[in-house]
Amino acid sequence: MISYTVFIVDDEDSIRDGVSMSLEDTYRVAAFPDAESALAAIEKESPDLVLLDIGLPGMDGVEALRRIKERFPYILVIMITAYEDIDTVIAAMKLGAYDYVVKPLYMDGLAVTLENALEIIRLRKEVQALQEKHLQEHIGCFIGESNAIQDVMDFVKRVAKSPDTPILITGETGTGKELIANAIHYNSPNFRAPLATVNCAAIPRELIESELFGYEKGAFSGAGATGKKGLIEESANGTLFLDEVGDLSLEAQAKLLRFLELGEFYRVGGTEKHYIKTRVISATNKNLDEMIEKGRFRKDLFFRLGVIKVQVPALDERSSDIIPLAKYFLDQFSRKFGKPLAGLSEEAGAALLNHSFTGHVRELKNLVERAVLVSDGKVLSPDDLGLTDGRKSQAELAGGTGFVLPTLPPEGLDVVAYLRSIEAHIIRQALKAAKGNESKAAKLLRINHHTFRYRKKKLLGP
Repeated sequence: MISYTVFIVDDEDSIRDGVSMSLEDTYRVAAFPDAESALAAIEKESPDLVLLDIGLPGMDGVEALRRIKERFPYILVIMITAYEDIDTVIAAMKLGAYDYVVKPLYMDGLAVTLENALEIIRLRKEVQALQEKHLQEHIGCFIGESNAIQDVMDFVKRVAKSPDTPILITGETGTGKELIANAIHYNSPNFRAPLATVNCAAIPRELIESELFGYEKGAFSGAGATGKKGLIEESANGTLFLDEVGDLSLEAQAKLLRFLELGEFYRVGGTEKHYIKTRVISATNKNLDEMIEKGRFRKDLFFRLGVIKVQVPALDERSSDIIPLAKYFLDQFSRKFGKPLAGLSEEAGAALLNHSFTGHVRELKNLVERAVLVSDGKVLSPDDLGLTDGRKSQAELAGGTGFVLPTLPPEGLDVVAYLRSIEAHIIRQALKAAKGNESKAAKLLRINHHTFRYRKKKLLGP
């Protein structure tokens, strides 16, 4: 049951008392004699709707409306006026007022106005609840406090608001690209419509076009008697997620480019032109720049797919998130398997931090799932995680370079500057070893080439 909070702001005692008594059986009501006290209350507890008198002492209702909409644009405001001052009412509506009522107030008419306004809020709350339900299934990749993942989270929330702008997600296998695609869809205006997913690497090249665009009956040997809709049609008004888009054939790339540019396509074996509106999110762990250089990926398609780019950091680049992620998965699988484990032992946490996650978030999730299944203790141990023999030496912790980790000098040091100087030195060495080839240098350092370019520019300059 959705409940609503209504604030009444009017300097007349009789109006505040009368409206409050009429509404308090249906809504949670608070009344205020002036704008200043109402604004202070809104800062502490945001209401769903405000009944706001225009002619208030001190700050008038129009100025109060402006301030409410600047800070809380989602609050609906209905203006109360003693007379139909058209200019003032127009000014209020331009500032974002939902509606207005004229004194003397008739409760039957006011009740209808409130019901209409609160229906908008009801729909908004239902949408929010539905989005949150779906997002809970895809939140794992966003657990953590590192700057790397916080930046991705903030960026995803911003770009999701567009219903049709193509988005390209890049990152290594297991970093959570599909989870991010899901998060974008369920944060977008399209979330009620379908999300259709296709793994371009898992479908034979000769079938990928019919999967994407559909086919007409008799289009090829083995085609269904009635034809079939493709995933593009299945995702109408929603989202089409192309996982491993770098595996598309050049022929499929050409047809996809046409669809992205014009919104039109033909089914395989068909002559009828179809028009569909959907947002295309694509993902890859491949270096598309290198593929373009080798003629294996279309440059024009790359630009169309990557109107907005999201780079997902590797787990080793966000090591401060390993323990929060592990605890999240531990709670998830403890409930799933009915094993109320209290948490990670100190040794298990150290083993996780000591482990090189080549499989990234997916590997961590699998490790914890296995550990919960086999554990017979109150907390997870390194044995449960299968990491007893995975301890690294000090030299290995330094990246396998053979360097011994430095000790802290008695006088201390500027650790941020020290780490930056070490990273800059290693980047220079990698570039030298790779003869200036950034992609090869990134591979030497076991990081994504986009991350390498970002760090190189930040530390060494353009």
